[in-house]
Amino acid sequence: MSLPSTAIHAPKSLLLAYVLWFFLGLFGVQHFYLGKIGRGLLYLLTAGVFGVGWLIDLFTLPSQTRAINAQRAVGIR
Repeated sequence: MSLPSTAIHAPKSLLLAYVLWFFLGLFGVQHFYLGKIGRGLLYLLTAGVFGVGWLIDLFTLPSQTRAINAQRAVGIR
């Protein structure tokens, strides 16, 4: 017997996203954690878009995490 395709996913942690941002943010690890592979690769190849993207994430990580958790709650991600 198989599980239903609408399995519930645990929400992503904002605290963990900030810890990853602080220590490994220039490599885009926080974006890989949130499931944003393309943006993670961009950060990895450009050192956090030359540091500017890394600073922008300081202010936008809460909204990014909320959006990912909302998508996961309805089964989009």
